[in-house]
Amino acid sequence: MSGEPEVLVEERGRVLVITLNRPGQKNAMTLAASRIIAAAIDHLDSSPGLLVSVLTGAGGNFCAGMDLKRFADAGERPALPGRGFGGLVEAPPEKPIIAAVDGWALGGGCELALACDLVVASAGARFGLPEVKRGLAARGGGMIRLPQRLPRAVAMELLLTGDPIDAARAERLGLVNQVVPGATALEGALELAGRIARNAPLAVRCAKAVASAAPGWPQDEVWRRQAELSDPVFASRDAREGAVAFAERRDPVWTGT
Repeated sequence: MSGEPEVLVEERGRVLVITLNRPGQKNAMTLAASRIIAAAIDHLDSSPGLLVSVLTGAGGNFCAGMDLKRFADAGERPALPGRGFGGLVEAPPEKPIIAAVDGWALGGGCELALACDLVVASAGARFGLPEVKRGLAARGGGMIRLPQRLPRAVAMELLLTGDPIDAARAERLGLVNQVVPGATALEGALELAGRIARNAPLAVRCAKAVASAAPGWPQDEVWRRQAELSDPVFASRDAREGAVAFAERRDPVWTGT
């Protein structure tokens, strides 16, 4: 596998599939892989024909976090300025991204999943932030996002013990959208991505933008700021197409305009 790219990027219709491709190292993140992911995200957001992405890992695991051997040997940190770990955690794409998690999502791998909008996990998946066991801190979003996604007591349990949780518990807590059997997380994520991709591109992008930003808006500005993002959607050709298609009882044909 050493001659293959560390990340594989593939367009499947309107879905961009990004596959971490270091299975022998449980897809531990490197600086080179971070750069490829960042470039893929730029391609996703700039391509009108792509509406959603799926992030997954090869060889039965999602991502074991930072490559600790490279960190120990050369001090390599797989983060990019302004983008963070994996070229993703500080600057997720404007379009939806789904994590398809098989096996381990540890440390930075768990933080990659937290940076995604939705998570589909196989029954054998495990999520954890073991940084405290390595003398490190979960600064790729774990300490920030986990308390926002889970009850505080549970988030603190994961952060302070470094112990992982399984997919079933992650689903019960709302960290995972769907648990699928076997090692079929990618198939489940692609099915979910297809459901998203059938919708109007401008509306989907607006929904993600408002839902992501609104928690940080001042309360007296939320409606104005929402209007700034949603008014162009209501004024779009696709808005009219959606209404006409509904009246004519046919599937809409979106143009993204």
